[in-house]
Amino acid sequence: MQKKTELITNKDGSIFHLNLLPGDISNKIIIVGDPGRVDMLASLMTDIRVRKENREFHTVTGSFENSEITVISSGIGPDNIDIVINELDALVNIDLITGICNEEPVSLTFVRLGTSGGLRGDVPAGSCVLTETAIGFDGLLHFYEGYDWILDTGLADYLVEYLEWPDTLSYPYAVNADIELMELFQGENFKKGITISAPGFYAPQGRRLRLETFDNEINNKLAEFSYRGRTISNYEMESSAIYGLSALLGHKALTICLVIGNRVTGEFVQDYKPLMRDLALKVFQIL
Repeated sequence: MQKKTELITNKDGSIFHLNLLPGDISNKIIIVGDPGRVDMLASLMTDIRVRKENREFHTVTGSFENSEITVISSGIGPDNIDIVINELDALVNIDLITGICNEEPVSLTFVRLGTSGGLRGDVPAGSCVLTETAIGFDGLLHFYEGYDWILDTGLADYLVEYLEWPDTLSYPYAVNADIELMELFQGENFKKGITISAPGFYAPQGRRLRLETFDNEINNKLAEFSYRGRTISNYEMESSAIYGLSALLGHKALTICLVIGNRVTGEFVQDYKPLMRDLALKVFQIL
């Protein structure tokens, strides 16, 4: 039996942060950042049987066209994703009372539906990007054992050399999306590209307010980067952690992001909620 400080549950037996019980989730899970977006997606669903929230983690499980789906908000950043993916996995693969893992692990399907900033002129505001590969600047995956086999080391090493990456920062890691999910969503007028997952919103994404960044030209460099004909499409803050942890745990993961601003042109979509609703409906229909 694990120590209670390893697998923490609440008085009602629910998992600590998400406040969920094992039967509360579907095997198809849409992850959004904004808790308010959960209600928007829930409006597309019927027969909602679970509606729970704790801190920034809001969860709804219901039906869409006779298929059950769970929508959960993660909040912002890879640290929150560390909580969400591990606790969702625990709900289906660990006995929360004994701490014993299942002999035959259950595989979940995760689709992150988020917003992002475009890094190239050909990724305009209002477009949607399928993250073929997520490159993490966050360092989260380095805390886990056995990740070498899931990485695209050639891509990461090439980017490190190209950017002259400083030793003071975590070494970037690159993880590919699930192939089956990529094929499922291709051909839907989505752009396909590499996504940078940053550990912050300001300097880690090249923004300067009162503080300078370590490299004021990093966004221009990323916009011009090419590796075997592949380019970097956008910035966000969660996909590398989702892809990395999902691959290690045996789950399928894909990110689809609505580009609400373009860092090259300065274009920004102020009212992007109707576009997000349209994208969510399309994701529900395909998933």
